Amino acid sequence: MTAPHPEKSITTLNSREVYRNPWLRLREDKILRSNGVPGIYGVIDKDDCAIIIPLEQGKVWLVEQFRYTIQQRCLELPQGGWEQSEVDPEELARGELREELGLEASSMIYLGTLWIAYGFANQKQHVFLASGLTETAKEPDPEEHDLTMHTVTVEAFETMMRDGTIRDSCTIAAWGLYLLWKARQPATHL
Repeated sequence: MTAPHPEKSITTLNSREVYRNPWLRLREDKILRSNGVPGIYGVIDKDDCAIIIPLEQGKVWLVEQFRYTIQQRCLELPQGGWEQSEVDPEELARGELREELGLEASSMIYLGTLWIAYGFANQKQHVFLASGLTETAKEPDPEEHDLTMHTVTVEAFETMMRDGTIRDSCTIAAWGLYLLWKARQPATHL
């Protein structure tokens, strides 16, 4: 049996902020690995966000929007953050549901937390299941000017994930958490 690895195998020697905007901060850290090899690490600091699974009567609500980084319109679950370091995750999820879809939920069930891309970013995403949905006024951010809403059956949603129509890793991971949660519920639950 091999010896256990130390909990921290990389030490930060110094850190400098390279770039900042209202949504994120980019820093570059000089590091020393436990094997003695120095290096650098680029890190995106980004506040927590939420992703919501709006689900009712066998239907899922999705948003479609233009994602600049890949120059494509994409279907995904509603998700986002408020660029605040301290925010209640459920309040954030309810706010995003209202902003993007114009929906209120009578029930919000916390399913878990995901790291979005911890190879280069430290953003956490809180996953919620929303049900008991009623329409209210949409409150989109300026960046969400082109956002459209789609309602699809669970079967169609799962097909879209399998056939590559939906490729958003956050959407797919959130659905995986939902399926794990659902498998442990009584048959009368969602």
